[in-house]
Amino acid sequence: MAERKLMAGHAVRRLRRTQGLSQVAMAEMLTISPSYLNLVERNQRPVTATLLVRLAETFGFDARALAASEPGGGAEAMRRRLADPMFADLEIDRTELGEWLAAAPGGAEAFARVFDRLGGRGAAAPGVDDPAALVRREIERWRNYFPDLDAGAETLADELRLGAGDLYGAVAERLRVKHSLSIRVLPVDVMPDVLRRLDLHARQLQLSEVLDPAARTFAVAFQLAQIEARGEIDALARGADFTDRTAERLFRRHLAAYWAAALMMPYARFLRACEATGYDVELLERRFGAGYEQVAHRLTTLSRVGARGLPFFMIRIDRAGQASKRYAGASAAALVEAEGRCPLWALHHAFDRPGTGIAQLVEIKAGGAVQRYLTLSRTVVPQGRRLGTPEAMFAIGLGVEAALATSLAAARGIDLGARAVAIGPGCRACLRPDCAQRSAAPAGRALAINDRERRATALTFIGD
Repeated sequence: MAERKLMAGHAVRRLRRTQGLSQVAMAEMLTISPSYLNLVERNQRPVTATLLVRLAETFGFDARALAASEPGGGAEAMRRRLADPMFADLEIDRTELGEWLAAAPGGAEAFARVFDRLGGRGAAAPGVDDPAALVRREIERWRNYFPDLDAGAETLADELRLGAGDLYGAVAERLRVKHSLSIRVLPVDVMPDVLRRLDLHARQLQLSEVLDPAARTFAVAFQLAQIEARGEIDALARGADFTDRTAERLFRRHLAAYWAAALMMPYARFLRACEATGYDVELLERRFGAGYEQVAHRLTTLSRVGARGLPFFMIRIDRAGQASKRYAGASAAALVEAEGRCPLWALHHAFDRPGTGIAQLVEIKAGGAVQRYLTLSRTVVPQGRRLGTPEAMFAIGLGVEAALATSLAAARGIDLGARAVAIGPGCRACLRPDCAQRSAAPAGRALAINDRERRATALTFIGD
């Protein structure tokens, strides 16, 4: 995929102002023209690799901070907020949004914080923010890509690979030799409700026998992350500046899991395998000894500057449609952030075909524009189920813009230019008219009652 241009005028402008420089003075220090710097700050020119080097050499600017510096999480995150029904009549297009972010990044960030604080859709949020929502917001701010964690895990993966082909064995040996932690696999009768436990008194990492090989490797890698990536995790947690202790702990757990996945699927090797296989998730599972959900999540993290993968999003739901995981990654994913989901999306049909992948071409209107995606849906079953206990099951939804999906293995035989299934972000946020599946009028729209006619949908609304 062609490398995307890096538009980061807001970050350059912020750096200039913190240095107390005029555009003329900063341009002179960077040996560029003031007019060019002005265009960069207004996001009318990209920040080139040469300019990044000059910024780093002149001001000690850390280019990795760009991923976390965009106001409101960037244009895609702002578009998702503006897709709320309360803004439907404003018809804010991409150009107008880009001008707003370039001209008033502080105002855009303020809007995003107020919108998130109110819980969206104009509804007041509970007295205390949901810790999971706070963590999701921080992950989105980084676009679910943490370069320091990825780099450290990749370096160690290369080191361990030289010593042994068995990653589980290599990590277990490292824990034993370097950190005095042994691995013990215990019968389910001894650990009936626990899959992983760290016993510091016995210096043991105890694993349940019900874990499959991929889950065991992930468990030992997660433990190693808590030890060897502690410095990087501490720095990211401090930078998030959570006031909620639960949110901070959830974020730390996410970061440790991120590092563990990066150790199992090192960035460069994983990206090469993705491109060689057409992002064939099941083949990637076997190649890297990972689970379907682990691979799906990893696909949302491929945002390294100069080596980006396709911008996948991911969501995990239960049979009731409740989302327990959602990662927008670098993708514009109105489907991920919506509180409701559309029953016309094949993600819900995955429960009828457990373990079978379903590809579907969908389109959704968000932020005044119609976006088309190729989505892949499949169920997964959590580790640890025992005979006689209720079976838990979740559906994983992966998606990527249809225009970028031509190389996907899952797209073979699918006409990506064909008519897509029109879906929405749940009835309360969807303004699509004449939907026979509609269960409620959009928020802020009154139902239209006409006793003299019966339309295809029993629920029509004023403005339909």
